[in-house]
Amino acid sequence: MKRRTFLQATAAVLAAPSLARGAGANVLKFIPEGDLPVLDPVWTTATNARNHGYLVFDTLYGQDADYVMRPQMVAGHVIENDGRQWTITLRDGLKFHDGEPVRAVDAVASIRRFAARDAFGQALMDATDELSAVDDKAFRFRLKRPFPLLPNALGKTGTPMPCIMPERLAKTDPNKHVTEMVGSGPFRFKADERVPGSRVVYERFDGYVPRADGPATFTAGPKRVHFDRIEWITIPDSSTAASALRNGEVDWWQTPTPDLLDMLRRGGRIVIQNVDPAGGIGVMRFNFLYPPFDNPAIRRALLGAIDQADFMTAVAGPDPELWKDRVGVFSPGTPMANEAGIEVLSGKRDLDKVRRDLIAAGYKGEPVVLLGASDYPGTNALALVAADVLKRVGMNVDFQAIDWGTVVQRRASRQPPDKGGWNVFFTYLNGTNNFDPAGQLGIRGNGKDAWFGWPDMPKLEELRNAWFAAPDLAAQKQVCERIQLQVWQDVPFIPLGVYYQPGAWNKAFTGMRIGFPQFYDVRRA
Repeated sequence: MKRRTFLQATAAVLAAPSLARGAGANVLKFIPEGDLPVLDPVWTTATNARNHGYLVFDTLYGQDADYVMRPQMVAGHVIENDGRQWTITLRDGLKFHDGEPVRAVDAVASIRRFAARDAFGQALMDATDELSAVDDKAFRFRLKRPFPLLPNALGKTGTPMPCIMPERLAKTDPNKHVTEMVGSGPFRFKADERVPGSRVVYERFDGYVPRADGPATFTAGPKRVHFDRIEWITIPDSSTAASALRNGEVDWWQTPTPDLLDMLRRGGRIVIQNVDPAGGIGVMRFNFLYPPFDNPAIRRALLGAIDQADFMTAVAGPDPELWKDRVGVFSPGTPMANEAGIEVLSGKRDLDKVRRDLIAAGYKGEPVVLLGASDYPGTNALALVAADVLKRVGMNVDFQAIDWGTVVQRRASRQPPDKGGWNVFFTYLNGTNNFDPAGQLGIRGNGKDAWFGWPDMPKLEELRNAWFAAPDLAAQKQVCERIQLQVWQDVPFIPLGVYYQPGAWNKAFTGMRIGFPQFYDVRRA
């Protein structure tokens, strides 16, 4: 789209008469990280689909600010038979947006569909002999072995989202999108007002009954709604987004670019704050199905070319508050984070040696289809730096600048790179996805069932299973060091540093929860 056409379209969306659909409606206008091409928060690992999911759906358990799992849709659970049986009861008042009550069969079908797409969910089902509804309010796990992390799997805050859908939707093939958005969360999705590429609208669900107890933090506790409507307005142009926020045309911008932060601070009307203390690990993800990255020696050779500080400076500038280097597999500052073998990324960079190592490994000049998300500045910066580095070490780079929605669709393709597939894409593994091996998408080595790239890495799978079986925290940490060392051998991805993305909003608004954008508790002061 030409810039003039884009600006006209953006102006039309900002000026659209949202109040005409309900005079006096209390509206919050939000600029998300990008468009929402996929609505199904189970099918995709895109974080904007997860954020959308927490408006429309609810989860059985929620996670508080101390990362402790607490009942959310659940009234409580009973553990019996030495940890091998869990009976879980739903709380009263749960209702779907179509007026139907939430039943145990809905939870069972939703768990099964989620587990087919998620690494943590797969681990839970691998430990399960039987999952069944007891009655309308209760369902039961009969386990092959104790699985104390069961609530963590059913309330994980990373992607995919363990949301509860009506049974009829949850029975959809896990490899196909659910497109009808019927949840039991605080907001209804307004399909009739969606404008792909520009606008998504949600309305308060009057039938939602907030939880009565617990701390209202992160995804846990009471979710109290103070707005009639939430409008997501996609504005890919950062300068236009900043102007809209400063002029009061929108209220909240999820991902302001670092170069505009000082401008936004002027006048004291805008709050700049990081809501995700875990940050996001930037990653360069390889496709194991096709040359050249089906060759582990070629992937290993590239470790010597990566300088995390270069990547993070391109994303966020020199501000040390916004990024970290010397980053491995797990989020810095969390119990499983370690520096095992980190010298492969932190030692002196010698690009001439990398070029020689690539030739010795068997690189023959094959094209490398590298996907850059042109409408996500922080992600596109990773792609631009990587493209430059790969060219400098002698790789034949085919840089394809496309929008993030197309990246999301494209990375799911297993077609050859010259037939609409890919060799490398870039993203951020955010927050609690990287706390431990249960949720870390990038380390799964289970072939066709793994995250996009589909690596077959039996040693990493063995180590991941060893982590689940570890008897205590000390043993878990030891396993995670071994996992990180094995990652430097298999190289399913290369970590590019951690970026701490601040958000920006009008100071008249309060109540933002930590972790990622959520829209309950937020109110106009």
